[in-house]
Amino acid sequence: MQRHTHAVVSAVSLLCTMKALNVLVLLASVVLLCRASPVLEPVMCNEDHSAAAARMAVHDINEHHKHGYKFRLSEIKENKMDKVEEGCTIELHLDLLETKCHSISPKHFEDCETRQESSGAVMANCTVMMAVKDGNANVTRYDCDTRQVRTNREMSRMCPDCPTLIPLNSHEALTAIEKAVHEENINSTNEHFYVLQEVGRVMSGWMSSQGMYYSSEFVIVETHCPMGSRIAIQACDPLCPDRARHAFCRSFYTKGSGLRSVDCEYYPALNTTALGPGPPPHAKGPIDRERVLPFFIGPCNGFLAYSDPALHPICPKPLPEPRNIPELARP
Repeated sequence: MQRHTHAVVSAVSLLCTMKALNVLVLLASVVLLCRASPVLEPVMCNEDHSAAAARMAVHDINEHHKHGYKFRLSEIKENKMDKVEEGCTIELHLDLLETKCHSISPKHFEDCETRQESSGAVMANCTVMMAVKDGNANVTRYDCDTRQVRTNREMSRMCPDCPTLIPLNSHEALTAIEKAVHEENINSTNEHFYVLQEVGRVMSGWMSSQGMYYSSEFVIVETHCPMGSRIAIQACDPLCPDRARHAFCRSFYTKGSGLRSVDCEYYPALNTTALGPGPPPHAKGPIDRERVLPFFIGPCNGFLAYSDPALHPICPKPLPEPRNIPELARP
């Protein structure tokens, strides 16, 4: 079983002091965050607005897309601009392609590789509305139809031996992933236990010598339980989102041989400021299967009743939070 990430960490630990390692992690985090926040071109109310408007739209979609994977622009299908007082409104019809970067990755979506059709490519057709006023552009609404580029039936006709995407809540897939999370906790050098946060995707196929196999991608999150403690893993609560480290993992499991490999890429916590004495803050309640797989209960809070259970759809843009308006004093 290959474990490239942990081998690198072990080598660095032998060569560097803990202080130097902390500085290195901090610098790497700064570099990644800088790459993830490029300057967007201004959107103008003129004939050359489409490219800048589309880039801002995809940036806004990825910013609000908290599950699954980041998307890249594939094609601007149509755009329409209407002049209004002090600005304009823009309507865009965009084709997006799912990338290999999960939403937790600090990598910018434009630097992420998209998937090939044989790897279960996913696309989204999006209608985006924007408002430009006094030189400031704002995405007011977007709705996307997220689906596989080719259905499993189409893929089976084109490539009978290629794996296909299966539902993220598949019992066999979850069993394989749980074994991978357990294996990662046993063999890692982490200070705390990690638990499953989200299943990203699962592809399944058939091997003549091993039977069914499951190639899975998933996210694990750091908990408050120290490694080696006797606390049952079911009782371990994830650390607060900004304090927890996350990892994006890939595993391969076969019916014949069980878990064949698991490899995880770890990302630093967003907030690394020192805490005072006492246990680290953590979220209340363990992550259970309903929280891990929210889209199977009601995709996008019930807005997408017929979403493909094998992928994470792009949900409509969330409504702005209501402002707290103080009540008027009564006479």
